[in-house]
Amino acid sequence: MEQAPPDPERQLQPASLEPLGRPDDDDLEAAVSEEAEGAQEEGSGVDTMTENNFSLKKIEISVSEAEKRTGRNAVNMQETYTAYLIETRSVEHADGQSVLTDSLWRRYSEFELLRNYLLVCYPHIVVPPLPEKRAEFVWHKLSADNMDPDFVERRRIGLENFLLRVASHPILCRDKIFYLFLTQEGNWKETVNETGFQLKADSRLKALNATFRVKNPDKRFTELKHYSDELQSVVSHLLRVRARVADRLYGVYKVHGNYGRVFSEWSAIEKEMGDGLQSAGHHMDVYASSIDDILEDEEHYADQLKEYLFYAEALRAVCRKHELMQYDLETAAQDLASKKQQCEELATGTVRTFSLKGMTTKLFGQEAPEQREARIKVLEEQISEGEQQLKSKNTEGREFVKNAWADIERFKEQKNRDLKEALISYAVMQISMCRKGIQVWTNAKECFSKM
Repeated sequence: MEQAPPDPERQLQPASLEPLGRPDDDDLEAAVSEEAEGAQEEGSGVDTMTENNFSLKKIEISVSEAEKRTGRNAVNMQETYTAYLIETRSVEHADGQSVLTDSLWRRYSEFELLRNYLLVCYPHIVVPPLPEKRAEFVWHKLSADNMDPDFVERRRIGLENFLLRVASHPILCRDKIFYLFLTQEGNWKETVNETGFQLKADSRLKALNATFRVKNPDKRFTELKHYSDELQSVVSHLLRVRARVADRLYGVYKVHGNYGRVFSEWSAIEKEMGDGLQSAGHHMDVYASSIDDILEDEEHYADQLKEYLFYAEALRAVCRKHELMQYDLETAAQDLASKKQQCEELATGTVRTFSLKGMTTKLFGQEAPEQREARIKVLEEQISEGEQQLKSKNTEGREFVKNAWADIERFKEQKNRDLKEALISYAVMQISMCRKGIQVWTNAKECFSKM
């Protein structure tokens, strides 16, 4: 008997955590508002925008068009790239009058820089993903060239969705770098780099080391990581199946063009049945040509699924950050315990564990009392600093857990709503497509009946 697949929603339920602790329900409800007020502390060191001078809720954002350009890159080589026009418009001015639209051009690489900045400065947030840089999981008729007009148009829609996701987030929308991305065309990259966010980025090697060396992993984040892996696997499989079905459907529809050609040729040799055959052939031609628009509409729903394919990596990024914090916490606790043991051994003159220092003492005798007192004093200072550091890391870890789970709850609600809407819309589109096919054959039947 085949085992039932794990329930993703069950996997996202919090479990107990030591030593960082589990936030209660009141903490989760208050976390987003608290974090929005203190976003600057987690951010880049630049001022965040306040309600008095900026509110993305009162601004319309759109990526209205894409343009192919040619220029020189950082190594002075000629390159072709696509630039996207971002337009922002205030819904209402302070005096009630509308404001003119501001616009600027951005490259895809600048969107990547913005997202990397958000990932580093807001590690507890499930940062919205960017659309794919190159087409994946496409049906064979669709071009995978990243300069193809159809692909560029789909990516334009995806980039607009990314900006709207960030603008609708209660914390990310307040970040000044995001505001400057929308409003400052020149020197924006320099402004981002001046924040020094790259220095805060954790290396992949350090993250991998933490994954394997954490002794007490949090069950909630472990289950969240497993859930993200399964989400990515399921959506990838769904997209592959959809691409195969689209290829076969494209072939079936195009074969109907042969009906049209045969009926047209047949009508030329039939006097009484000629008109009916000619009309039926026309309906077959219309049916065959309709598949191009149908599958292009399907790509829209496929792109919505791809967004959550990439959201899986954003979930794992939150898990990796927690593992790093847990690893640092355990390392600090281990170092503090070691120093306390050294201090106790010096004070009592007994060595509990084998060490090079213990062997040296046995070979060359005990240290002078003055030296031992000096070492004990140094260790006591280090222990005091270690205790403060451990307390700070514990507090930081608890805040991260509280804020991260608040944002994960927000993400879960968004995911359920979006995927439900996308799947229902996809089913409605398929029903509509089948009805159109039935209508075509109904029309052909009437043509045959009139012969």
